[in-house]
Amino acid sequence: MHIAGAMEIKELLLPAIDGLIATFKKLEKANKGIVTTGRTHLQDAVPVAFSQEISGWRNMLEKSKEDILAAQKGLCELALGGTAVGTGLNAPKDFDKIVAAYCKENTGLPFVTAKNKFHALTSLDDMVFAHGALKALAANLMKIANDVRWKASGPRDGLGEITIPANEPGSSIMPGKVNPTQCEAVTMVAVRVMGNDTCVGIAASQGNFELNVFLPVTIYSFLQSVRLLADCINSFNKNCAVGIKANKEKMSSNLHNSLMLVTALNPYIGYENGARVAKLAHQENISLKAAVLKLELMKEADFDKVFKPEKMV
Repeated sequence: MHIAGAMEIKELLLPAIDGLIATFKKLEKANKGIVTTGRTHLQDAVPVAFSQEISGWRNMLEKSKEDILAAQKGLCELALGGTAVGTGLNAPKDFDKIVAAYCKENTGLPFVTAKNKFHALTSLDDMVFAHGALKALAANLMKIANDVRWKASGPRDGLGEITIPANEPGSSIMPGKVNPTQCEAVTMVAVRVMGNDTCVGIAASQGNFELNVFLPVTIYSFLQSVRLLADCINSFNKNCAVGIKANKEKMSSNLHNSLMLVTALNPYIGYENGARVAKLAHQENISLKAAVLKLELMKEADFDKVFKPEKMV
């Protein structure tokens, strides 16, 4: 189980993560200087550079990779040689060390024999810890995929701040409709991995005396998670992420229409007056500038001097 899990992570999952990280790095560079509306609580917030948003996606994957690599250490400890109950009865002398060294030499992974075979045979905590890292990756992928499909929503009546490749265009009754199927695939994989994590956790709690017998369901769930994550990351990267493009005009329109830009005026008119400006602008459907002038809080020249949304990032 440990050998299979560690090898699948090394050969399938880590290269997939690296590929998507590389794509996000390119997108960061390509979108330098583009400023959009930040959002918190699904509400308009202060501005953020689109490249900064992408950097958040990239760093999520980098952190997930670090977690997975940290979990690899436990997977590289092998129970082999403990025989039935951990005593090593009937195993040749140094069998455990010899086998671990052979596995290390033939896989390139730092396999060692587990120091305590009684623990290694009855506990699945290394599998739980490693799958927890997979779940954390799934959670990050869920967030990234949701961000992308929200920002691509529309094309006219949603946010429409980015465009993504038109995979599987058209619907059963709506000609020309393009759905974010790659994002949806990622989110479904994330749900499956989170379900598998529950399975692995419960299975690990079922060790009785010298052996946990819930091994088949544990490794089935673990390997399924690794393979699904690798496959969906590769597909999302190839069929969606590489084709993400910023809709600069829509981003600029949304940005300059945001009431939360009033935050830039806080040092000059104060928080309470800023709230008055935002509420008046919203109630009367006027610009922040018009609201400020109507409330006689600033002169027009002073407003124009300090109100620079693109510099708020």
